[in-house]
Amino acid sequence: MSPTIGLAVLSGTLLGVGVWITCVRLPTARRTTFAERVAPQLRSVDASSRLLRSDNLDVTPFGSLERILRPVLAEALKSMSGLNAGKDALERRLAQAGSSRRVVEFRSEQVLWAGVSFALGSVLAIAGASAGRIAPPLAAVLALAAGAAGFLGREFALASAVRKRRRRILAEFPAMADMFALAVGAGETAAGALGRLAGHSTGALADEFSRVVSETRAGTTLVAALRAMAVRLDIAPISRFVDGLVVAIERGTPLADVLRAQAQDVRDAAKRDLMEAAGRKEIGMMVPLVFGILPLTILFAVFPGCQRPVGFPRGRPVVFPGGGHLSSPRMAS
Repeated sequence: MSPTIGLAVLSGTLLGVGVWITCVRLPTARRTTFAERVAPQLRSVDASSRLLRSDNLDVTPFGSLERILRPVLAEALKSMSGLNAGKDALERRLAQAGSSRRVVEFRSEQVLWAGVSFALGSVLAIAGASAGRIAPPLAAVLALAAGAAGFLGREFALASAVRKRRRRILAEFPAMADMFALAVGAGETAAGALGRLAGHSTGALADEFSRVVSETRAGTTLVAALRAMAVRLDIAPISRFVDGLVVAIERGTPLADVLRAQAQDVRDAAKRDLMEAAGRKEIGMMVPLVFGILPLTILFAVFPGCQRPVGFPRGRPVVFPGGGHLSSPRMAS
């Protein structure tokens, strides 16, 4: 495929996509929803500004271009939400990652990543096909694979953010539990100690405590806010911590010793995880040792013995100036 043919294929594809979008979004080809039909009659009832509504906020960094393509983007996100039944699970993962994004914003980012990856993959595939290095069918497959990789890459980035935040929370929990036990032992109530921790601490767990305090000030009970935090984080030590707080609040049981024991359990678990990681690293270090360093050591030890000395005549004795001679092993035998 020549460069001219490649550019012609790319231009024809872009033209076809543009014509298809134009035809699909024509008023005659687009079905009007019920909300769009009743919106003009209800517009006078809503006195708020339409510029300040959350549904007019941009979910991509393209501004005006997003507003033009908003109907197509909304339909694509609706189709993706229909195919993916884990909307609630995605909301929990976003909360575990500490992100304030909504599901629609995350899906928009996925579509954006997939589009950028597909565009880059298409450019590289067309360049390779134009140079004759890649067959056209393989170039199309590579472009589609690049788009799928971009779509899945956003999922992997979210999973990585969730794992990192869970590790930070587990690392911060022992110190926070000790501070909480110290505040409770000094006479603070559970709510007061939680507010003191949220106000004087920083980190992922402190942010969760701040959210709990904000929910309690907004009218939610402390028990409900703590249980919501345990469900949102889904971490076993935090769940035990919340259960201890709930029991102490509802029954008035001592809490300081329980919190110190929980903090010590988390420290012991961190030590066990560290020992397990060290054991895995030790096994991993055996691979270059056995397959890299040990064969070279054996080769250095065996190779000199396998080589015949340079200048040693085969089958004839070597005469030295003093009159002595040295026979080869073959003559000696």
